[in-house]
Amino acid sequence: MKFFLTLFFILSLSFSFGQKKEIRKAIKLFETGDVQGAKDLLDSNGGLFEGVDAKITNQKLYLEGRIYQANKNFQLAYDKFLAFTLAGGKDLDYDNQLQKLTTEIVNSAIESNAEKRFNDATSMLYLAYQIDLEKNKDYLYYAASSAVNGKDFEGALKYYNILKEIKYEGIVIKYMAKSVETGEDEEFPSKSEYDLYKKTKQYSDFREEPTESRYPEIIKNIALIYAQMGDNENAMKAVKEARKTDPKDLNLILTEANLYIQLKENDRFEALMNEAIEQDPNNATLYFNLGVINAQRGNKEDASKYYRKSIELDPSFESGYLNLVTLILEGENAIVEIMNNLGNSRADNARYDELKLQREELYKECVPILEKLVEINKNKEAIKTLMNIYGTLGDNEGFMKMKGMVE
Repeated sequence: MKFFLTLFFILSLSFSFGQKKEIRKAIKLFETGDVQGAKDLLDSNGGLFEGVDAKITNQKLYLEGRIYQANKNFQLAYDKFLAFTLAGGKDLDYDNQLQKLTTEIVNSAIESNAEKRFNDATSMLYLAYQIDLEKNKDYLYYAASSAVNGKDFEGALKYYNILKEIKYEGIVIKYMAKSVETGEDEEFPSKSEYDLYKKTKQYSDFREEPTESRYPEIIKNIALIYAQMGDNENAMKAVKEARKTDPKDLNLILTEANLYIQLKENDRFEALMNEAIEQDPNNATLYFNLGVINAQRGNKEDASKYYRKSIELDPSFESGYLNLVTLILEGENAIVEIMNNLGNSRADNARYDELKLQREELYKECVPILEKLVEINKNKEAIKTLMNIYGTLGDNEGFMKMKGMVE
C-alpha cells in the first residue's frame, strides 16, 4: 500500500509538471507571435488540463482570452476574461488588456457601421458597454443608433429603455479657448492639452462647456420607435413624455399627429398640424396634410387653400397638384348624376346644356394645374388625366400631344 501511495504521488507530481510545462510553452508561443501555435497546443492537450489546480486554470483562461482577442473573436475573448476574474484570477496587465479589448471592439464596430453592417456594429457596441457598465454607457447609446440604422427596432428599443432607466445624459465636457492669432474658438482634444496651453499666451478665454443632454433625444426616439412598430398605445405614452422635455420638437409633433390620424381623432391632428406650421412655416408637406384632412371633412374651400399653399411653397410637390385636381373634379359626379336623370323636354335640354358648361368649367380649371405638373415632371397620371380632359373639351391638338407622351 505504501508503494502504491508513493507511486501515485510521483505520478501526480509528473502530471502537474506536465501541465505547467505545456501552459508555459503555449504562453511563450503566443508572446512570440505564434497565436495559432499557442491555440493548437492548448487544443491538443485538452485532456491534460482537466482537473488542474486553480492557478493553471486561470493561466489557461487568460491565455485563451488573449488568443480569441488576437483572432478578433471578441465575445469569446470577453467570456474567457470574465471567467478568469470570476475564478479569482489575477494579472498585473488585466485592466490594460480589457481596455485594449474595448478599443479593438469599438474600432471594429466603426468599420462595420461604415460598411453598413449595422447588426454587427450593434452587437459589438453592446459588448463594449457590457465590459464596463459604468464607464461605457456611451457605447450603449451608439449601439441603439446602429440598431435603428439596421432596422432592428426591437433591439434599439431595448437599448434606449436601458438608457432611460439609468437616466443617461451623455453630457461631454468640451475644452475651449480663443486663439490669439486667429481670434477664433478652438476645441482641445483632451484636458491635458487644454491645461498645457493654459500656461502659454497662445490662447485666451479658456472655458469648459458641457454639451446638451442626450436624455430628451432618447425619450423622443423611444416614442418614434413605438410608432414605427405600430404600437400606438405605448407610442402615445412615450410621445407625451417626450414632448414634456421638448414641446417644440417638430418630429415629436408630427409623430403625435400621425398617431391621432391612426386613432381617427382628426381635430387633434389638425391642431397639431397648425402647431407644426408655427415651427416650420415653409414646410409644404404640413399644408398638404391640412388639405387632406379638410378634404376628408368636406371643407373643400379650406382644402383647396392648403393644397395651393403647398404648391406655392414647393412647385415640384406632385401630390399637391394631383390632390387639388381630384378635389376640383369631385364636383363632376354631382353634375353627371343630375345630367343622367334629366328627360327630353326643352327645359331639361336647356338644363343639360347649362350643366355641361359647368362640367367643362371644372375641366378648364384643372388644365393649367395639370399642365404645370406635366411641365415640371411629366407625371404619368397627370398626362393621362389631361389627355382625357382635352378629349372632352374637343382640344384635338392637346389630346394628340398628351397621347404622344403616353405612348
